[in-house]
Amino acid sequence: MAESGWTAVEITGSAGAAPLVLVCEHASRAIPAELDALGLDDEARSAHVAWDIGAAVLARRLSERLDAPLVSGGLSRLVYDCNRPLSAPDCIPARSERFDVPGNRGLDEAARRLRFERVHEPFHAALADVCRTQERRCGRAIDLVTVHSFTPVYLGVSRAVEIGFLHHDEPALARAALAAERARGIHRAELDEPYAAADGVTYTLARHGEGAGRRSLMIEVRNDLIASDAAAARMGDHLAGTLARALAVAPQAAGASP
Repeated sequence: MAESGWTAVEITGSAGAAPLVLVCEHASRAIPAELDALGLDDEARSAHVAWDIGAAVLARRLSERLDAPLVSGGLSRLVYDCNRPLSAPDCIPARSERFDVPGNRGLDEAARRLRFERVHEPFHAALADVCRTQERRCGRAIDLVTVHSFTPVYLGVSRAVEIGFLHHDEPALARAALAAERARGIHRAELDEPYAAADGVTYTLARHGEGAGRRSLMIEVRNDLIASDAAAARMGDHLAGTLARALAVAPQAAGASP
């Protein structure tokens, strides 16, 4: 049973029939009360450093449209970033972009491991279980798609890209999604932008996607396009069409069940 204020994961759409699992690691900006807001003011707790703005609504819409289960993070990535291993320096950042995070400064190894055990471990255990359950239901290897958003201006640099399709080592599904999106001619889409595997952002894809013989894809949407619930829902409707096309044409993962 989750400790009060430490609900690390939320699962929705668990009855979905599609051979697909959606993930939104940075869906929430919640911080357990005992951490005293990590010493942050309201601006920092609402900023993109605390969560992926608009991503939760977008992911839920995709879940509904594609009839797929969704595994979402229940806590701010400033508490622990579920898309990072414990060995990553930024899994519990003491500073994120222009924001200092006082509650994360000077943590010893025991304190870091406690965060890992309370947030990372239940999240990834739940995701692994949902993936296995969906494969039993569908009788085949499922696909894994993670949903993120990014800020239009980072460290003073503007970003023109609107939608990024990222991969870990295997690019087939990301390339298929990019081709499908560009064919629609609506949004400026790029491969491996504004991040790539070299930036350490594909941990979940590697662990639960390629590492388990599954096709996988990370979607990044610029957050000014999904800042309101209505806009995020519209983007979900749009991307459901892009994803459906990509999933239909991309080659199966090596070693995947027929």
